[in-house]
Amino acid sequence: MCTLIKQCRNILFLSLIITIAFTADRTKAEDKYPLSKGQAVYVPAYSHIYIGDREHPFYLTVTLSIRNIDQKSPLTLISADYYDSTGRFLRKYVEKPVILGPFSSIRYLVNESDKEGGSGASFLVKWTATQPINQPIIESVMIGTKSQQGISFTSRGQILVEGPE
Repeated sequence: MCTLIKQCRNILFLSLIITIAFTADRTKAEDKYPLSKGQAVYVPAYSHIYIGDREHPFYLTVTLSIRNIDQKSPLTLISADYYDSTGRFLRKYVEKPVILGPFSSIRYLVNESDKEGGSGASFLVKWTATQPINQPIIESVMIGTKSQQGISFTSRGQILVEGPE
């Protein structure tokens, strides 16, 4: 009787292993992390936020960070344009295309004293590559200090269009 129980247990265990093997996630890396030859990316930014019941502005320094996370191929940064809360174009940060090699990054700064962007500021970043690559990480980092209080947070870019056009 004891041997029969052990055999049944072994058969159940083997059945479980086979079931797991056949139902395991077979998603390819390309499906989970799609490659791209270029994009237009919207990146939220905040030149200030409001604090307290009276909505006092808390001014922030904004850093736009663009990181090529592809190990083998460069990307070309075409533009990084800054807009205010109403969507009005304020300035261009990329005058001519910039090549970012594998694992390299670049940053652009909006000074704390620059209040033009407002609490709803944003960047529109366009990039391209000669072959499909890992999509870059494009984010804004906001930081500010006032008295003995400090605030910092990030905001990740959102793809608007595949292809830089």
